[in-house]
Amino acid sequence: MASLNSSSVMKTLEVCKIAPSSEDSEFSVPLTFFDLLWFKFHPVERLFFYSLPQSDTSFFLDSVIPKLKRSLSLTLQNFLLLAGNITWPPQSDKPIIQYTPGDGVSLIIAESEADFNLLSGNQAHEAIASHHLVPHLDISDSLASTIALQVTLFPNTGFCIGISAHHAVMDGISSSMFLKAWAYICRTIGEEEFCSSSLPAELKPFFDRSVIKDQKELDMFYLKSWTALAASHEPNLHKERSLRLLSITGRQNQELVRATFNLIPADLDKLKKRVLTQWDKINEEEGETKPVKMSTFVVTCAYVVVCMGEVYKDFAFAFSANCRARLNPPVDPNYFGNCVFPCIADIEPEEFSDEQRLALVAKKIYNLIKKLQTGAVVDEAEDLFAKFASLASKRIIGVAGSNQFGVYGIDFGWARPTKVEITSVDITGSIALAESRDGNGGVEVGLVFTKDEMELFASVFYSGLEAIPK
Repeated sequence: MASLNSSSVMKTLEVCKIAPSSEDSEFSVPLTFFDLLWFKFHPVERLFFYSLPQSDTSFFLDSVIPKLKRSLSLTLQNFLLLAGNITWPPQSDKPIIQYTPGDGVSLIIAESEADFNLLSGNQAHEAIASHHLVPHLDISDSLASTIALQVTLFPNTGFCIGISAHHAVMDGISSSMFLKAWAYICRTIGEEEFCSSSLPAELKPFFDRSVIKDQKELDMFYLKSWTALAASHEPNLHKERSLRLLSITGRQNQELVRATFNLIPADLDKLKKRVLTQWDKINEEEGETKPVKMSTFVVTCAYVVVCMGEVYKDFAFAFSANCRARLNPPVDPNYFGNCVFPCIADIEPEEFSDEQRLALVAKKIYNLIKKLQTGAVVDEAEDLFAKFASLASKRIIGVAGSNQFGVYGIDFGWARPTKVEITSVDITGSIALAESRDGNGGVEVGLVFTKDEMELFASVFYSGLEAIPK
């Protein structure tokens, strides 16, 4: 395993607040039940590593930083909510996101002495080594920032853009849209002054929360559920209308390592063929039909879960499905906020001793997605907290990111990212997914384990791929 001193020095060069390019009147939106579902969840933290086109520090300070600041200000004009904060007005039953003129996004400019190539590589290294690149959200009982940003220079090699996003404000689809818009504007202003109407249609956010129908008042149900959970877990810190997040401490005291595993198209083709070949040998549920083809997401998750079965033995697997097209009526694909719903698969230990285990797990994931038919998304929404509570004794493995977000296309004008990493899987224990950087249709899988667990997983992962016939 590659080693890195976790106390690597970082020097803060500047701390500033970036406001939208022009003053607007106050703007606020309510939190929907999709938002409140993630109300006290840990922020999503992502790092984007870029190589420097010129190795001297002056280029970074005199060219890169001014363009990033200017383009961020212009971008926020289109994404006003991100310049605001989550608040909980006394007259409101639930929190809102509110922008007030003068608000802005915290931006830290820093310099790191850490090894850029190590941190942006795939090989196993200390997970904590990336933490100094992650900005922290400003969250109190009464106010919570929506995002925080940090740009860190690695002298003579590259730089990193780190983002922390409050999960009650946006899901991964919306977060990726914002970053793509920022990158697009940063590239554009190098040629001509940007105006808000210049954003491509696919990058223009849709903010109308009235399209999210909530006839069961799930918003208040989720808010009360989170409040009760906070009161039971942190009675000494709990306040009835607090915006503070729920602490997650299960993995913070462990010495963890981070690594990235790649599934190339040939691997994915073998996995899909294996699942479909074994499909008919598994007992079918009533009315079930064999799929014509398997999605990359399903087989990737199934294979990683099967490999994890050799590490953890007994756990539950959860992932979030995009519901924008699954609501009745469907909402705009550019809907900005949260519009994802968790699906939970309880993984039984005996499933990992059967030669059909890959197909078994893939079938579970496939059927969970299939159940989310149009209009059926909220059918089991009231049972969600109870489902998670019933699994309290188990480790829950989630999924962060997606192979469909296109994060390696986020080019600010100095080439595509060298590496994209979801750092928050350190805390949540999730599987981080992204499309392969080379654009060949492969998948990157980011994982964090203890050293012994990582070595076992890697052995199972690579030997398993070799054992599957073409």
